[in-house]
Amino acid sequence: MIEVKNVTKKYGSVTAVDNISFEVKDGEVVGFLGPNGAGKSTTMNMITGFIEPTEGQIIINGKDISKKERKAKKEIGYMPENVPLYYELTVKEFVTYMAELKFVKRQARKEEVAKVLKETGLEDVQKKLIRNLSRGYKQRVSLAGALVGNPAVIILDEPTVGLDPKQITEIRALIKELGKKHTVILSTHILSEVSQICEKVVIINKGKIIAVDTPENLEKKTKEANGISVTVEDPKNNMKNLKNNIPEIESIEMVKDNKDGTKQFMITSNAEVDLRKKLFEVLPKQDITIFELKKTESTLEDAFIKLIDTKKEEKK
Repeated sequence: MIEVKNVTKKYGSVTAVDNISFEVKDGEVVGFLGPNGAGKSTTMNMITGFIEPTEGQIIINGKDISKKERKAKKEIGYMPENVPLYYELTVKEFVTYMAELKFVKRQARKEEVAKVLKETGLEDVQKKLIRNLSRGYKQRVSLAGALVGNPAVIILDEPTVGLDPKQITEIRALIKELGKKHTVILSTHILSEVSQICEKVVIINKGKIIAVDTPENLEKKTKEANGISVTVEDPKNNMKNLKNNIPEIESIEMVKDNKDGTKQFMITSNAEVDLRKKLFEVLPKQDITIFELKKTESTLEDAFIKLIDTKKEEKK
């Protein structure tokens, strides 16, 4: 569906995007991640055809966006950051205007606008001026503008920025529904959003692609050790000798001395070893009472930070 092939973008002597390549398959929902200044927005603008690459190819549904710009752009619906809208128009007027810009045939336009208003939950506010809407509804209007014309690809740049928790939940649910009918690229700083919505993640840093994988695989690949948080009552101070009884333990660190006499420890082992069963067997024999034991989980945020930091270290 989307092929980015050896794409570079230079501004004078500055290379914003450096020879990147990745694919987004038909029907995938892909998260596009990167720190500020990584080249994320530049790449998004090249995919949507707003700026041209210095080198390389971008192909949208078989159409090279540099050679068949109009046909390629027809395949794309773009929701930019900061919700640029015409505030003096009603919701319906704006979506109708976007349908005109996208050359939706006159005889099909009314039906298409009605369909998009329904999909985005805007039917009840379609006659309201955009300036009088809440931030959440303005996001929906911007999304409706991207959806009109039924493009194969939907590109969303920070779609939940500035929303309250209820609005975020609603927009995320809407994006999940879009993924059933469209190919979606989602650019966001909210990593939990990517974990909940996206099937694949592309991470860019300093203009280069540093990872392309599923959120689950990225979490597994960057996980170095298993961590177990355990809260215990240890009157004989036997936790310090626990490594003698469980040699798979790599480290034991007390993280909190509680007022009720219990202590919280972080115990780590090799990533392939799960210590929970052994801890339940050994601790009672050492007169150590377990109050709480839970395995710490690796998150996409952990993976993201690890990957970015690893690349920084490699360049030193």
